[in-house]
Amino acid sequence: MNKIIHVTAECYPIAKVGGLADVVGALPKYQEKSGITSQVVMPFYDKDFTKSTHFNCVINDLVYLGETAFEYEILEVPKKQLGFSVFLIKIENLTDRENVYGYHDDTERFTAFQKVVADFVLQMELKPDVIHCHDHHTGLLPFFMSYAHKYNSLKTIPTVLTIHNAQYQGWFSFDKLHYFPEYDLKHSGIIEWDHQINPLATAIKSAWKVTTVSPSYLIELQQKANGLEWLLSHENQKSIGILNGVDPDVWNPKTDPLLESNFGLQNVASGRKGNKDWICNKFNLDPTLPLVAFIGRFVYEKGSDLLPEVISTVFDQLKLKVNILVLGSGDMETTEQLKNIQNRYKGNYNHHIGYNEKLSHIIYGGADFLLMPSRVEPCGLNQMYALAYGMIPIVSKVGGLIDTIIDVDQEHGFGITMNTISVHEICFGIQRAVDIYANKPFYNKLQKLIMKIDNSWNRSAKQYIHMYHSLKNN
Repeated sequence: MNKIIHVTAECYPIAKVGGLADVVGALPKYQEKSGITSQVVMPFYDKDFTKSTHFNCVINDLVYLGETAFEYEILEVPKKQLGFSVFLIKIENLTDRENVYGYHDDTERFTAFQKVVADFVLQMELKPDVIHCHDHHTGLLPFFMSYAHKYNSLKTIPTVLTIHNAQYQGWFSFDKLHYFPEYDLKHSGIIEWDHQINPLATAIKSAWKVTTVSPSYLIELQQKANGLEWLLSHENQKSIGILNGVDPDVWNPKTDPLLESNFGLQNVASGRKGNKDWICNKFNLDPTLPLVAFIGRFVYEKGSDLLPEVISTVFDQLKLKVNILVLGSGDMETTEQLKNIQNRYKGNYNHHIGYNEKLSHIIYGGADFLLMPSRVEPCGLNQMYALAYGMIPIVSKVGGLIDTIIDVDQEHGFGITMNTISVHEICFGIQRAVDIYANKPFYNKLQKLIMKIDNSWNRSAKQYIHMYHSLKNN
């Protein structure tokens, strides 16, 4: 095993929308440390990273969507910058924009991107041993490599699909089939699902191996996968769940440059107090009370729609002595509700609307409990960041949260788990958190225990490498 290519829409720190970026920003680095050449190919975006980086242009050519030609460049990020090589595909008038997603022509953008990736691999003198595709934005690539006439020489290269979130599948209609490279139309059933072209379903059918970002998520998808349940059950024999990891080079409270106060096992209490005091001062909260924080997008899958009613119930009915802080953005109705209740619970509740990497790190390093009332959580990284920083998670029993958090009432437990997603259950979880905080010896012991848990990428990277080797032996 010499060379792996990861194909993705996101990679931290180049462009990040969610956990996909963190995964692809870390996994190649740890594969490189294992002696494998691991490279990333992704679209170019007009971001701070690209504005401040000097690139080497390795290819300049044209890509066609039907009869329309688009000029593109492939720009190389030096390996020394991130610990692995990155190739950015800059397609004029398609990928050279500020945002990663959300445009009316996302189908065109990512289809063209994947055609350029296939052309790029075709031109490589040293072909990769495996091409590892991430989510639906790269889901057509295994099909192109297996069935398009132009890429016939690539069909012996194993392809892997990792599903980070099956809710998003990239559907589009067959009237855009002319974007595809030429292939034998008898294979059209492979790209079709529910009378549409479905890139995620295409990849599940075409890839040599399918992975999910946690073992429990793989099981869940066979019951609930936004219409792909039967397909994932059918392809179960080639599927495996591998839990994501945390990059200790980035997520380490001893060295994290974004924290106000660094700390390790020897000074957990004082170090975390420095961060908590900073948070409470900034958001007008009482530093003597337990601080429960939500960090994430305001979307249904994250359970964020329940937060306004949870906050009102905690303070109006339960009258708990607690602080609640919310960091996130997304659904406008949830945002407005969170803003509207701010003055009512002044001194105990506050929020920051928007994405703020530095603030999130400080919250992990200072808040006492992380609230994750997720309805869907393929893996979840937030709870693993929290553990590394001594922040106790309050989580629902879904996906990767099942695989990473054991309830304190069980043997060797260290977190708070919720059996269902409801206002009542979330409030009960917060009540349990307040009780744990009041038992200071137990609370302090729990903090040190969770900081010792190893969720690093070293473990996960080895599992991926083992999986790659199994493909080469087929």
